Amino acid sequence: MRNEGRAIYGNIMYDRRVVRGNTYAQHILPVTSQPDPVEIQRQQEALRRATAKKKAKDKFQTRSPVPLEGRKHIDVQTELYLEELSDHIEETSVECQTDAFLDKPATPLFIPAKSGKDAATQIEEGELFDFDLEVQPVLEVLVGKTIEQALLEVLEEEELARLRAQQRAFQELRNAELVEIQRLEEQDRRHNEEKARRVKQQRSILKKERETVEKIAARTFTQHYLADLLPSVYAKLRDHGYFYDPVLRDIETGFLPWLMAEVNNTLEKHQVARILLDMLIRDVTNHRQDIIQSVTSQ
Repeated sequence: MRNEGRAIYGNIMYDRRVVRGNTYAQHILPVTSQPDPVEIQRQQEALRRATAKKKAKDKFQTRSPVPLEGRKHIDVQTELYLEELSDHIEETSVECQTDAFLDKPATPLFIPAKSGKDAATQIEEGELFDFDLEVQPVLEVLVGKTIEQALLEVLEEEELARLRAQQRAFQELRNAELVEIQRLEEQDRRHNEEKARRVKQQRSILKKERETVEKIAARTFTQHYLADLLPSVYAKLRDHGYFYDPVLRDIETGFLPWLMAEVNNTLEKHQVARILLDMLIRDVTNHRQDIIQSVTSQ
């Protein structure tokens, strides 16, 4: 039982779910012990995107060209006016009125007490330094340095003159090369324009030829197609009455309707006359019958 209790106590002590110490900053256990693959993929994608953006920025960033052999780049101030950059500290003046101090005498200087013995040495003129003798090597050095500096300046001026002459020659050669390059570029441009014009002209000719061939083929096909189509169309139109004799059409549309109308009017008049005749005959017959009846009754 004692061993089991120790084992349980040891497991509890090493269990990460058991909070030990103060509870002011508790450890938050992760939901899963394994990292989320989606989060890892998102982080890798963000890192890859940032690297690609940095590479693109470094690629498209304008840089100075590489200096020529024997030369190097230096920083040069190109602004019209120099601007001194300095950090100015904000200052504020504050005053305070205090009571005036009473006048007092100045504090005397502190003079330490003298110690030891005084000693002196007398040096006569010419014992330590002879100007006429000591100035000669100094003058020789100064004159030699002056002549050497003058020779160096003359040589530097000659070298600068030669460099200026070389620079002018190089500038003239460069200008001539630029003029030749411009001439070649203009010639190349004219050749390209002439080539484009010729290609456009040839394309227009080929297009016209193709359109002509298509028109000829369409005309031929139309003629072959309409060779048998026109007679059949005319026959159908003739059968449906689209092609007619004008005299016959005039008789059918003008004379025959008028003739039928006149015949109908004549027949109506004959019918009305017969009806009137029948009414007269009936009236006369009735009148005679009435007369005969009256005579017979008398």
